[in-house]
Amino acid sequence: MKLSALIGERFKEWPSEAQLASHGLLIRGGYMRQVAGGIYTLLPPAKRVAAKIENIIRQEMDRIDGQEILMPVVLPRELWDESGRYESVGRELLRFRDRTGHDMLLAMTHEEAAVHLARTEAKSYLKYPFMIYQIQTKYRDEARSRGGLIRVREFTMKDAYSFHTSWEDLEKYYYRCHEAYERIYKRAGLGHVVSVKSDSGMMGGAIAHEFMFLCDDGEDTIAICPACGYRANMEVATGILDLVGDMGPEGLDVEEVATPGCKEIDSLCKFIGIPEKMLMKAVVFTKETTGTPVIVFVRGDLEVNEAKVRRLIGSDVSARVDEDGSDGICYGYIGPVGLDMDKFEVYFDESLRGMYNVVCGANKVDTHYKNVDLRQLPAEKFADVSKVTEQMVCPQCGKAHITLKNGIEVGNIFQLGDKYSKTMGMTYADKDGSLKTPIMGCYGIGVGRLLASVIEDSHDDYGPIWPISIAPWQVHINAIKRADDQVRQLADGLYEQLSDKGFEVLYDDRDLSAGVQFADADLLGTPIKVIVSPRNLKDGVVEIKTRDKSIAEKVPVENAASRVAEIAAALQKRIDDTL
Repeated sequence: MKLSALIGERFKEWPSEAQLASHGLLIRGGYMRQVAGGIYTLLPPAKRVAAKIENIIRQEMDRIDGQEILMPVVLPRELWDESGRYESVGRELLRFRDRTGHDMLLAMTHEEAAVHLARTEAKSYLKYPFMIYQIQTKYRDEARSRGGLIRVREFTMKDAYSFHTSWEDLEKYYYRCHEAYERIYKRAGLGHVVSVKSDSGMMGGAIAHEFMFLCDDGEDTIAICPACGYRANMEVATGILDLVGDMGPEGLDVEEVATPGCKEIDSLCKFIGIPEKMLMKAVVFTKETTGTPVIVFVRGDLEVNEAKVRRLIGSDVSARVDEDGSDGICYGYIGPVGLDMDKFEVYFDESLRGMYNVVCGANKVDTHYKNVDLRQLPAEKFADVSKVTEQMVCPQCGKAHITLKNGIEVGNIFQLGDKYSKTMGMTYADKDGSLKTPIMGCYGIGVGRLLASVIEDSHDDYGPIWPISIAPWQVHINAIKRADDQVRQLADGLYEQLSDKGFEVLYDDRDLSAGVQFADADLLGTPIKVIVSPRNLKDGVVEIKTRDKSIAEKVPVENAASRVAEIAAALQKRIDDTL
């Protein structure tokens, strides 16, 4: 490819909307252009990277006996009615009607379509187990698209679905897929990826893992134990809470205290003179399936984990706001004393179990109670609904405190069980002729997010540093002062010679300054750069540099192509050695 013909301009200026390195560098380097919020066109450099990532994914899916198919993006409502997700999934699912008035949707995931296909093609136990996968466009009407390709509305995704006759067989295959994912990230050159327990969310299922790329700018939080390696997404992470300590004398009478204007934790603690951990606060949610309020109490120094609440009540939730007071809740002053627990769905976090002399709301404006004893509350009202903190001890080994790190999710796998196969009536004939329901797993990787994460992991102030396995081009030739006949002839010859050897070569054939050429080369991030210039040719050499700065040397002209091949092989070996 000659750079003079490459579609996509490169810019010096950092785009104002970009906060993440990958977002800014993809815009500056001519990799992508925004069409609408969270919707991008990929230009040739990004498309070439994406294609190589897809090829790695295909190879690894085929390696574990996957069979590639292609399902439609547009699906009829009936399929999602069968699973129950047409109504249960929120506004992120884009619903529309076709010209005949038929309800349709843009698929954000393809469990229903996979079952629809498999139930007609796998009616006998002899077909099992099997896995089908696709690399396909998805659409999710994301409320907070951000970070360029990290969180988008339209995206390319590899999604796979396995079908089994037993849980044991699913588990065995699940961990084969887990290993395949680890190989994919290593082959793509992405480091610092860990597997963590996660929330299955709208997907359902009993067991789920996310593959998290650890980075400071990640929007997800992962709880990690430095002693035993326990890892879990914040949505499912648990921890052993340090004891409150001395709670004072037992048997004190409940005392009503006027607390004018003390809606906030800080102001209330200062007013009464207590630490946050001796305060109980309430968070109110709306249960999406019924529209009714759910009141969750938690210790004052902790936060409620919304994902845990969703799993506890079996419904999506949203923050509830007091608009007209019609629900009978005294917002800002909620407490269990005098609260009608038959009228409301009420839960207490495990952090409150066994506590007494607690301060909480009195269900009256500007009023709180002191010395409330929570030990008499029904045991079934307690549940783990708080977020893990670094003050908590690892629940697995009990030896060390949890460490919280940020990360970006670059893949997920789920043991779905029969959530979809059963609701959609999928069966197969077993050996004895009886009809059985297959067990499912599903496995997803976002191609664009993986591409962006590689940049987050490997870049400098000047541009991406692409691993050779997924780089848009392997070699970048800079012809400095190309008007010089000797420079032009040698650069043209190297371009043809390296191309004939099978290398993907980007040739800067523009008559521009060395500074402009080198700046563009950095933005394009090609692993090996060959510099042809009049100064070097006087000595009969060319310069060869790697984008990661590990190699910078001058090589005799006649050895240039062979040396490039050696360096390329060494760069690939670095990746292969991680497998």
